[in-house]
Amino acid sequence: MMIEVAIIGGGPAGLSAGIFACRAGLKTVLFESLGIGGQAALTHEIANFPSHEKISGFDLTNDMREQAESLGLEIKYARVTHLKKIRKGFELTTASDEKYTASKVIIASGCKARKLNLEKELELTGRGVSYCASCDGAFFKDKVVAVIGGGDTAVVDVEYLHRIAKKVYMINRSENFRANALALNRVKQYKNVEIITSANVTKLYGDEKLSAIAISQNGNERMLDIDGLFVAIGRVPELNFVDIKLNLDDNGYIIVDKDMCTNVKGLFACGDITSKHFRQVITACADGAIAGNSCIGVK
Repeated sequence: MMIEVAIIGGGPAGLSAGIFACRAGLKTVLFESLGIGGQAALTHEIANFPSHEKISGFDLTNDMREQAESLGLEIKYARVTHLKKIRKGFELTTASDEKYTASKVIIASGCKARKLNLEKELELTGRGVSYCASCDGAFFKDKVVAVIGGGDTAVVDVEYLHRIAKKVYMINRSENFRANALALNRVKQYKNVEIITSANVTKLYGDEKLSAIAISQNGNERMLDIDGLFVAIGRVPELNFVDIKLNLDDNGYIIVDKDMCTNVKGLFACGDITSKHFRQVITACADGAIAGNSCIGVK
């Protein structure tokens, strides 16, 4: 039987899309390869979501999941490896080679962490190198760590880690920061945080685990002895499963209109996978609501 709406991705955008599609009476199936909630579920504390002064990302997205399932959303824990256009809709193939057909598809696959692309990065991942402070920060109690990046994610990571670690270096490649000014000013007041600007990490040291990094700052090399390195230099859109020609921006994000429609009829996108300037849980939810509602009446 054909699925009316297939959603790829179980973060806030995908869950919100599921809520609105189900409320419209559409048979909706959500595909998620890892855990429901996406990157938001890994966020230690969310303090800018209306109705909650403070809430963990896991609790917030778990509430979304429960609401969506109560409305009839079916969740399949499977990784979609191929999405292609067929005569009557779309065909989805999972990693276990199961195939599904859907008349409408919403891509809400989000992004993955951008890597430094340094020697030893892969082998030291999980051994001192991390891309999620709220996931791994607790392992570095009273130790020395560094956060790479100058955006909101990097600032949130520093705010989280400074309560746990003995010392936190925040390393930004330029003098300017993309992060929220209020949050950045708060970080600058922490006594155990040292901010290093105009610097790039050039080398990782360590065999069984990370022991140090080399940074280049204004033409000078400097070594930092650290126990943990948290990489927060941006994200890359997750679109390698899509076998359809989509209109993308220069950074590889899907271009959509105000109704979250792509250039392919019946194919929608929402959340962090789309081309936009402001990526927050609340905007992902809004995108998902629009995408789910836009599926109504589409043949």
